[in-house]
Amino acid sequence: MKLTLAEYRDKVKGCFDGKNVGGTLGAPFECKRGVFNVNYYTQELNGEPLPNDDLDLQLVWLNAAEQYGNAVNGEILGEYWLTYIVPNWGEYGAGKNNLRAGLLPPLSGYVNNAFRDSCGAYILSDIWACLCPGHPELAVKYAVADSSVNHSREGVYAEVFTAAVEAAAFAESDVRKLLDIGLSYIPSDCGIARGVRDVVHSYDSGKTWQEARVSLLNEVPGSFGLLGTLPEQCDPAIPAGEMGYDAASNVGIVIIGLLYGEGDFSKSVCIATNCGEDADCTAGTLGALLGILGGSGCIDKKWTDPLGGKIKTLCLNRGDQGLKVPNTVEEFVDRILRLTPSFLGSGYVDVLNGYTIQMNQGQELYDHPRRANAFYNRCFSDLLKRQPFTVEKSGVVYDLRLAYDGEPYLQPGGQKSFRLEVENKLFVQQWLEIKWHLPEGFAMSPGSNVSLSLEQFHCNIGVAQKDFVLTVPEQLNQSCYELVLEVAAVGRHTRLFLPVTLLVG
Repeated sequence: MKLTLAEYRDKVKGCFDGKNVGGTLGAPFECKRGVFNVNYYTQELNGEPLPNDDLDLQLVWLNAAEQYGNAVNGEILGEYWLTYIVPNWGEYGAGKNNLRAGLLPPLSGYVNNAFRDSCGAYILSDIWACLCPGHPELAVKYAVADSSVNHSREGVYAEVFTAAVEAAAFAESDVRKLLDIGLSYIPSDCGIARGVRDVVHSYDSGKTWQEARVSLLNEVPGSFGLLGTLPEQCDPAIPAGEMGYDAASNVGIVIIGLLYGEGDFSKSVCIATNCGEDADCTAGTLGALLGILGGSGCIDKKWTDPLGGKIKTLCLNRGDQGLKVPNTVEEFVDRILRLTPSFLGSGYVDVLNGYTIQMNQGQELYDHPRRANAFYNRCFSDLLKRQPFTVEKSGVVYDLRLAYDGEPYLQPGGQKSFRLEVENKLFVQQWLEIKWHLPEGFAMSPGSNVSLSLEQFHCNIGVAQKDFVLTVPEQLNQSCYELVLEVAAVGRHTRLFLPVTLLVG
């Protein structure tokens, strides 16, 4: 199934026009709990959209993708986040604090982060979907890298789900199939999945969208609407959720707007807005999805004309050099279109015969084991299972995965276990030399210098493992300690260094 340049451009434009519209419509109702009656913008715009982090943060990811292409990962995105993102609220600040302490993603998204399950990640899924049209199996990998910078668990599952749905929407228009595709990429028992299934059940049972909202907020209680509404002013039928646990309920609200809006853009984004909670995020994400499904033509000019096609930023550091910010949706779309051939590669994008994109279809859009060789399948679920305590480093010769035995904390006189997994990227066997650079007084078993044989992928799975136990001295006089793992292949000049930061707590 092929997507032409004209079709692709129209859908990408629809995506970010829809994002701009939904974010502007929903912004005045963000952090409010209740049922509202909005059917149009509630403020004078005069050709100026409201600034919105849902859209402007993706401009930073655009710059990262332009610089690093499809090699972009969580470590790179974390550096861009520290450099160009201004706010320190909620999960944004927690992630930045952890990155500054030396914790790499996904640890940076988990440690001391009360908002790890909140909404700041799934709102950024649109760019990965647009760079991977018809390829949700690729979009979800970038969604994990993105979300792990300052989210974990439900925050990660939320972006995986929305990225999969939006990427698949370039190739599949059946809404129920899109929901099933998105659900196939996340754990069936997670809050995101439970919330989506609850909304589908409400819709199929004939409940109104208002009743579906009540059911959803009881199935996966959130707290976002309480930020701007006193508890005594709220409906007693809706419980107060745990602070920071908001992704599940707000993704569910996106699905309420999607199903009850029944394909009508105006009706859909208004329903999402009228559910309150994180209204700019829900209406913005829904607007983006509908824009992909229907193209820019599905959005009435009454919505887009007041915005003037502009992008207004709220969260970006535009004072320092290095960030090229598009000021219009058109410019943003054009830069994505220029990037996609190098991002997806020539296997999917043919630029010699009119710029067409080869998309998956049918069952290929769903998550399923994908053959690596005759003896080994790759499963996306394995990547999610490694969250949030496995740090990865990619190289030319091999990739490293270092799994912690839990949170990165040390206790005086205690021990800390690690499992190192090395995956061969070449069709040749290798001898590896593994060296731990340790602080004074620390010891590593079975040793700080060990060897490991790495099989090739040609006739085997090409993965080797080694377990290590770190023994901590009885006296600790620092708040954190830095270790470095060095892995080199005998006879090759490339070696990888993986920093390991451990906190005392």
